[in-house]
Amino acid sequence: MRVLMFGPPGAGKGTQAALLVKKYNLKHISTGNILREVIRSKTETGSIARAYMDDGKLVPDDIIKKLAEKAIASCGFDQFILDGYPRTTEQAKWLNLFLEKHNLTLDIIVSLKVPDEVIVQRLSRRRVHAVTGENYHLDFKPPSPDVDPDDIIQRSDDHPETIRERLRVYHKQTKPVEAFYINDPNYVKIDGTQGLDHINDLIASKLMV
Repeated sequence: MRVLMFGPPGAGKGTQAALLVKKYNLKHISTGNILREVIRSKTETGSIARAYMDDGKLVPDDIIKKLAEKAIASCGFDQFILDGYPRTTEQAKWLNLFLEKHNLTLDIIVSLKVPDEVIVQRLSRRRVHAVTGENYHLDFKPPSPDVDPDDIIQRSDDHPETIRERLRVYHKQTKPVEAFYINDPNYVKIDGTQGLDHINDLIASKLMV
């Protein structure tokens, strides 16, 4: 099973991917998480990626392609969910060619739709544990009382002004990816403002068709 989660930052791709991972025993390939790991490694690649991410801009294609190829190959080219990739039509074209070389296609392409202002509200209230990397939300999933508040931080790309810049970049560079996939028979559009369980049931129903 090969799943692609598509949509703007904060649409719920990661949350839905985590639910599907548990349900179908899939590998969650999040380019955002991979990039953050690279940044923590303090390599030259990590420094370059951080500069782009802190400005709310897309990391260059050559870096992302190498990371995506390595991640997909590591799970045997199957049983994975792509979360946050591809982000440009060039990346989408490359992904199709890459899968075709291994006689594979995507089983489902899920596009989550969420209005920009809802996303700004969602992400500006998101927090992360500085040590474990676990995500929280001040309204929907606050840290438990036993968590040290000093370890709870706001990511630099979750400030409202940066979120709006990320959305501007998304609409200009990433939204056209939808046009690339929209005629694919496995493309599915879902309202991302619905309940988490309901969205997950909708995705699961498409996978079982």
